[in-house]
Amino acid sequence: MQKAVDLFYKALEILLIFLLSGMAIMVFGNVVLRYAFNSGLTVSDEMSRYFFVWLTFIGAVVGFREYAHMGVETVVSLLGRRGRIVCMAASNLVIIAVSGIFFWGTWKQLPINISMSAPVTGLSMGWVYGVGFFTGAGCAIIALERLFRVVTGRVTEDELAAFAGEHMSLEHLSERG
Repeated sequence: MQKAVDLFYKALEILLIFLLSGMAIMVFGNVVLRYAFNSGLTVSDEMSRYFFVWLTFIGAVVGFREYAHMGVETVVSLLGRRGRIVCMAASNLVIIAVSGIFFWGTWKQLPINISMSAPVTGLSMGWVYGVGFFTGAGCAIIALERLFRVVTGRVTEDELAAFAGEHMSLEHLSERG
């Protein structure tokens, strides 16, 4: 199961590479067209903005999985194992709540976004902002799994060290399964 999860996140990382590359190519191409030929591709401007939105929201899930988001590590690193576990549980409860609110907000906005079309491509804005479903659900699932590991006593020292911001290799995290 852990290999399937790792493969899924590897696919997300590849998708992020394509989104960033596509965004850079479109923006660079438009700059060259504007300065060299006094023209441009309007679809390029629009799609690069949408790529950036998806890049940010998908990247947030990948970053959360890898403990890459900012935290109050100065305080947590001073705590012992029990203190770190309490902070990790509290943090994951807050993340689950906020992710649920984010998912619900995306759901409530969906009828408005679906009814609007992008000015150039005509793409439904539901496709653009629908990434909120992925981000809300993705972060909630990760936090639920971490909370389950904390409650059942399965959290490892490596996970606690990563939570506290102490350096560790990603290979160690992948092997925790």
